[in-house]
Amino acid sequence: MKTRVTQLLEIEYPVIQGGMAWVADYHLAAAVSEAGGFGIIGAGGAPASFVREQIIRCRQLTNKPFGVNIMLMNPQAEEIARVAVEEGVKAVTTGAGNPGKYMAMWKDAGIRVIPVVASVAMARMMERGGADAVVAEGMEAGGHIGAATTMTLVPQVADAVEIPVIAAGGIADGRGFAAAFMLGAEAVQMGTRFVAAKESTAHSKYKEKIIAARDIDSEVTGMSHGHPVRQLRNPMTREYLRLEKAGASFEELEQMTLGALRKAVVEGDTVNGTLMAGQSAGLVKGELSCSEIIREVMQQGGNLLNPEYRKSEW
Repeated sequence: MKTRVTQLLEIEYPVIQGGMAWVADYHLAAAVSEAGGFGIIGAGGAPASFVREQIIRCRQLTNKPFGVNIMLMNPQAEEIARVAVEEGVKAVTTGAGNPGKYMAMWKDAGIRVIPVVASVAMARMMERGGADAVVAEGMEAGGHIGAATTMTLVPQVADAVEIPVIAAGGIADGRGFAAAFMLGAEAVQMGTRFVAAKESTAHSKYKEKIIAARDIDSEVTGMSHGHPVRQLRNPMTREYLRLEKAGASFEELEQMTLGALRKAVVEGDTVNGTLMAGQSAGLVKGELSCSEIIREVMQQGGNLLNPEYRKSEW
């Protein structure tokens, strides 16, 4: 399936893996790229030296294109931005800030720049700044989220910009894939579905929580202080929400969650850890390989998008 995104990233399928901190390591990124999608190493809050090592190891597992997600609030964001250039990754996706000051450096190096946006205004700003595409991420997504849903955000962003739009948030199967394309997207980004992939090094207890999740099992913390985060409910989120409702300060709440994502992903602490996952967790029914996930999404999504299939169904 060819779109402007597959041409831009030189990939077979318009399926991109989200750059999730602690989860999106070189094992997962390489497996997704090998399967014909676009794997991404999540830099998160890691130092630049760690990101460089991840890129080198990923290249040992695949000769296909992959990228790096840079959280611009990382104190070493500038160093990581340079590492991406020095190591020659195919693309960078960005979050938690404006990548404008790195744009020229990346573009001069031939790196595709794909910011994650949660509004039409930000999408337009990124296009003016030289972005090659944008990921329009709805609030159904796991982790830090915006206010608009994928259903409403993607078509408005697609109408507002000329560059390709990648849909994210709540997409975990071929139905979501097909819906995203009907809304104007030219690729999808999936995070939660890939957390539970066989090649994901996330702790088995974390994966089990995602696979067992129902439609009502995610909730959002941090709404009151403007930093909403979607995750699966557990004792930690219940205590967080209790304190938030009682008027606890942002600093107090932040202290409570320091290192909590690592606890969940690495240690398998499902009581005190932050189990970041999107509302699509209820669609994840088992642990498949990245190749199986992409094949399933493309087969189901392709059938739904085929006019002859739709005609027969109607």
